[in-house]
Order: sequence, then structure tokens, then C-alpha cells
Amino acid sequence: MSINVLTIIILITVVVSINAFNNRSIMERFMFIPYDVKHNGNHLRTFAHVLIHANWAHLAFNMMALYFLGNIFLNAPCGVYMGVDCGLTSEYGEVTGQFHFLALYVLGGLFATLIPYFRNQDNSAYRSLGASGAVSAVVFASILWNPTVPLNIMFIPINIPAYIFGPLYLVAEFFMDRRGGTGIAHDAHIGGALFGIIYVLIINIDKGKEFFEAIIGG
Repeated sequence: MSINVLTIIILITVVVSINAFNNRSIMERFMFIPYDVKHNGNHLRTFAHVLIHANWAHLAFNMMALYFLGNIFLNAPCGVYMGVDCGLTSEYGEVTGQFHFLALYVLGGLFATLIPYFRNQDNSAYRSLGASGAVSAVVFASILWNPTVPLNIMFIPINIPAYIFGPLYLVAEFFMDRRGGTGIAHDAHIGGALFGIIYVLIINIDKGKEFFEAIIGG
């Protein structure tokens, strides 16, 4: 694993999460609580929650998804892997490419809090944590960037083209959010995913056209 912005994000998140596992005060201080943000001005929670996780499985799942799709999105060389376009560093250069990745991740994590915030700003019992929203932004940016790359759901070894996997995932998240009772912030996943799509369209509008061409061609 080479040292780049992706590696640094993963290392910082793992270190802070492990410390939070062993120190409840870190967990309490960093957890996203919309009520506390609104009524006490504790805006640190809006950003810091992406650094902590509920348990080892939560941390591992997020970091694995971030690494595997994020690495392709950030570092893929041009014209080497079938179905994979040039990564951000190949497309824009090392500095600009890594800046785009960092901006996508940080702003994606922030954007992912918007729906939960407006839903729960007066609900003192609501709490959430984890990098899922930021990771969702990276995953969906990667899907839009590489619409034909094969993906699969963990424990189900069936490859699905990204342009099919993405919409199916969003539909499932929307359904589970409407149903409720899962203890998972599905609305944050949706918000992060939408930001990932928007970010790619801002930096390269042609990716939207290529995505629809992949659907038609597929």
C-alpha cells in the first residue's frame, strides 16, 4: 500500500477508531448528534464522526470498501484494466488528483450529515457515527467514473456492472430508510452517494454522458 491521501485517510481513521473503542470519552465527543450541533453549537461533531466506528466490523467494512474502490478511482493507470478509466492521479496529476480525492471524501462526509441533521436537529436521542457517508461518496464517484467495472455484494460472489449495482444499492437504501428500525443511517448513505455523483459531474461532466452510454450499450 503506497503512501498517498487514501492511505493517510485509512490510517488516521483506524487509529482514531481504535482509540475510541478503548476510550468512551472520544466516542462521545466525536459522535454526530444533530441536537447538540444545533442547540449547543458543537460543530466538531459534523466532521469528527467519520473518524470513529461502532465496532471492528463497522470499521473493517468501511475501510475495505474505501480502499478497494477508492484505490481504483484514485490510482488506476490509463488503458491497463478493462472497464476502468484513468484514475484521478493519471487524469489530473498527483497533486490535483489527490486533492480531488480528499475534497470528495471530506465534503462527502459533511454532505452526508445534511439529511440526518434536518430530520433530527430537535431529537436529543439521535446519534450516529462512522465513515459510511464519506465512503458512499467515494463509491458512487467511482461508479460514475467507471460504470462498467464489475462489483459484487459481500458474501455474494456474483459480479454486477457498476451501472447496475449503483441504482440497485440506492433503491435498497431508500427502501430501508423508509422502513426504518435498522439502526443504520441509510439517509447518510444516500446523501453521500448523491454528493459523489455531483462531485464527478462538476469536475468532469462527460462522465455523466459516458454513464448513460454504458447503460444503453449494456
